[in-house]
Amino acid sequence: MGFGLASYSLLLHLLLVMCAQDSEEDNIIRLPGSNSEIHTDHDHGHLGTTGTEHLHSHQPSHINMMMHHINPSEMRFFTMEDMFVGKTMPVYFRRKEPSNSRLFLPRHKADSIPFSLKELPQLLQYFSISPDSPQAKSMEGTLRQCDNKPITGEVKLCATSLESMLDFNRGVFGLDSAFSVVTTTYFSDSNVSFQNYTILKVPKEILASKMVACHSLPYSYAVFYCHSQKSENKVYKVSLSGDNGDRIEAVAVCHMDTSQWSRNHASFRVLGIEPGTSPVCHFFPADNLIWVDSI
Repeated sequence: MGFGLASYSLLLHLLLVMCAQDSEEDNIIRLPGSNSEIHTDHDHGHLGTTGTEHLHSHQPSHINMMMHHINPSEMRFFTMEDMFVGKTMPVYFRRKEPSNSRLFLPRHKADSIPFSLKELPQLLQYFSISPDSPQAKSMEGTLRQCDNKPITGEVKLCATSLESMLDFNRGVFGLDSAFSVVTTTYFSDSNVSFQNYTILKVPKEILASKMVACHSLPYSYAVFYCHSQKSENKVYKVSLSGDNGDRIEAVAVCHMDTSQWSRNHASFRVLGIEPGTSPVCHFFPADNLIWVDSI
């Protein structure tokens, strides 16, 4: 679906109406796969699934060995040399129940709630969250990440509403430009998060001169970390088959220049490389949104 200036207002209205039909909860907007890792006490105070409790009980022995040394959620990085038919690699894909998805607040509601690390004590009180709870730690981590300054050549926004996300995209792609969204698709309801996947077809590049990646973050309502970099990026769709038969059409992005990345970035631990030495590719889970300009 393309988003152009002329259709922006109409499209936004349609999205609001469609989502309102799915939820009567304060006209909150639900996007597919919005993050569910943190809940308020109203939601019984439980954290959502982290994925480790859904790891396959019959993992190959080498994957079981790897899990003792690294966080399995970091196993989503690879290199461009890995993108060929028949390539098999262990990959972590976060799985979540759609019923547990976080909800976007309407913009007027989101804008009325402070969103800053310095306001954390007041926010915890507002959402009735204990300061010592896992929910509070997740909220602090999200606010800290959103308060961090962008790296050189990057623009970013933590979108707390659908409208703010689309406005950010318009700022990146241009006022009169059209843009489209692509996401990873799971073709089964499997609860397996971590296993070997094999590339089935030649990866298809999605030609785009600009890209915005929006990553869901744990919070009491939907928050997406959206960012775009001036450096070159390549977007691909990759058909995968898991050891258990799971089929996934995954969106992957290859960052051609990582020279400005922190040496502590998880990709360098997984791949054993240094910043700026090689392009880094990674898969996106289904609850992340990749926006590209329509060419």
